[in-house]
Amino acid sequence: MAKKLWKGNKAMAEAAIQAGCRYYFGYPITPQNEVPEYLSARMREVGGVFKQAESELAAINMVYGASAAGGRAMTSSSGLGIALMQEGIAHMCATQTAAVLLNVGRGGPGLGTIMASQQDYFQMTRGGGPGDYYCFAYAPWNLQEACDLIQLAFEKADEYRMVAQVLVDATLGAMMESADIKENTAKNTKRDWSVDPGAGRDLDEHRKIVGFWNDPPEAVAFNRDVLKAKYDIVQEKEVMVDVRDCEDAEVVVVAYGTTARIATNAIKKAREAGIKVGMVRPITLWPFPYDAVYENTKNAKGIIVAEMALGQLTDDVKIAVDHDANVIHYGEDALAGVMPSPRAIFELIEKVAKEVK
Repeated sequence: MAKKLWKGNKAMAEAAIQAGCRYYFGYPITPQNEVPEYLSARMREVGGVFKQAESELAAINMVYGASAAGGRAMTSSSGLGIALMQEGIAHMCATQTAAVLLNVGRGGPGLGTIMASQQDYFQMTRGGGPGDYYCFAYAPWNLQEACDLIQLAFEKADEYRMVAQVLVDATLGAMMESADIKENTAKNTKRDWSVDPGAGRDLDEHRKIVGFWNDPPEAVAFNRDVLKAKYDIVQEKEVMVDVRDCEDAEVVVVAYGTTARIATNAIKKAREAGIKVGMVRPITLWPFPYDAVYENTKNAKGIIVAEMALGQLTDDVKIAVDHDANVIHYGEDALAGVMPSPRAIFELIEKVAKEVK
């Protein structure tokens, strides 16, 4: 498609269509309602299936069924709705059933607020269902990257038989921005593991998707030799991170999504003022770029973690760096509905730079 001006939620919905998604099941919740609204008409045009479920619990199980039957399926919600989907997500991870989930983040906990937030970080990276499992978690910082990562999410979900999540905040979902959505990116759509009898198999060949092991050795073997082995490969091969101006940085800002985008203005101003500052931006929140964070901050005298939350990203940064590193959190004044201030980030960079002289 030619580059054009899009509303964020609608652009991400179209990106899913172009990635070969033909099954969408969801339930209305602010601030992502334009995603199902757009797909309710668009799916008919491409011969797909759209259904507004009676609840988020129903929606995720419909996604589960469509994917198990061989289709590329997705849902979208905000953190409040995704909380209700956790049981279904865990079952999909247990059966290695691929799907994509879009989270247009709002503030919490509980009902919280409908305003933009990054308080779903733990939900996206740690999950809320039982057992040892992980999902891909992508965090774009502009609409072009969001569309690209939606399409990549479908590819990686199929490649690894995993649930792939894309996390944006409400700001990105609501803003207007230009994007060039790549057409017909669907690849790897042959799902030999599905129960679909039409996937190149004899109709008499029965296949089932199993997510229950009552025999302890079988349970150990699956969790260790299948799931963990797969997650180890993902952590080795699928990390995505954007590193800027860290070669000589005495202060490094770690941020993702909209907050990272805002922080670039503060970093530019600080560089112009002669402060040696760089940025590490995780694009995959899981797998988290622990090595990249460590390598690009190990010589810094101060690390600022900027997020619209009370320290969720900060926890992962502290895991990545030396235990005695100077890690400063910025976020108490940038919670749900209050955007991070470039001035406040600049002033914090300036303060930390002076302290480390």
